[in-house]
Amino acid sequence: MDRATEEQSDYAAELKVALAAAEEAGRMLRARFGDTWRIGVKGEDGDVVTELDLAAERIVLGRLREAFPEDRVWSEEAGVLAGAADRTWLVDPLDGSNNVAIGLPTYAVGIGLCVAGAPVLGVVHEPHTGATWHAVRGGGTYGRGGRLGADGEGPVLAAGPAPAAGPVPAAVPVPAAETLPPDVAVPASSPRLVVAWTQGHSVRKDDALAEALRVALERRTRRVLALWAPLLGWSMLARGTIDGFVGYCAEAVDFPPGALLALEAGCEFRTLEGGPFRVGFAGPDTTRCFVAGRPGVLDRLVALTREAVGAAVA
Repeated sequence: MDRATEEQSDYAAELKVALAAAEEAGRMLRARFGDTWRIGVKGEDGDVVTELDLAAERIVLGRLREAFPEDRVWSEEAGVLAGAADRTWLVDPLDGSNNVAIGLPTYAVGIGLCVAGAPVLGVVHEPHTGATWHAVRGGGTYGRGGRLGADGEGPVLAAGPAPAAGPVPAAVPVPAAETLPPDVAVPASSPRLVVAWTQGHSVRKDDALAEALRVALERRTRRVLALWAPLLGWSMLARGTIDGFVGYCAEAVDFPPGALLALEAGCEFRTLEGGPFRVGFAGPDTTRCFVAGRPGVLDRLVALTREAVGAAVA
């Protein structure tokens, strides 16, 4: 048995329950998408919570509490449910509530397990496509096409169903990879990169550093995705459809499950200034400011964020 298989087997029961819970919640969400339901407002920033959030949460929490009654659970709407502190389940039953509230089908279900503060399991389910992505620490990231990343079969470029049978289209030329030898200076601009952006609900609209980061990314990358559903950004990064992810005071509940997908697919993390970064949920939001990406492009993104941080504090 190789190491990846051993790691998967260590959390096989937890993974089975998390997958079943996420997909059951996802089926409900897709079936009720477009229905009429109540929408409420939570917090000072005007974030929303819908009946669908609560219904999906009941499904996930019911399965987790039945299977692992001794574990602690921290869920987006229900808060912290007491249990053993060394094992904490993180649940975002509907990541993208604001999108759903306006009829935009861009949302996901996220479930993670952290042991001693570090993520060991992550599941992201996309109800609208039916795709599910999962990772176990040390065991790799998996999706519909098998294992992702350098040690697997390579990134999966589409989460949707396979195309109908027919003639194979001609190959499309692919631009040179965004990689540089170690001894070549990193350019301060990366016009071909596509990156996702997330910021926590605690970030004020007049936050100077958040503004500096967004401006730098918008001006000097090809596109910045602010999806209002960061779990979708993590699945895209893991399968290689985007180049990087920049976060500023990211939310604790959905961060570790999604970040583990990227880590196990071969991506790396740094602080905004390029220092070491540890993925976790503990501590204030300010500890979750990061740059993530494939090794070949991470230095380019860090060059942008480091410059933005310097300009904001000057």
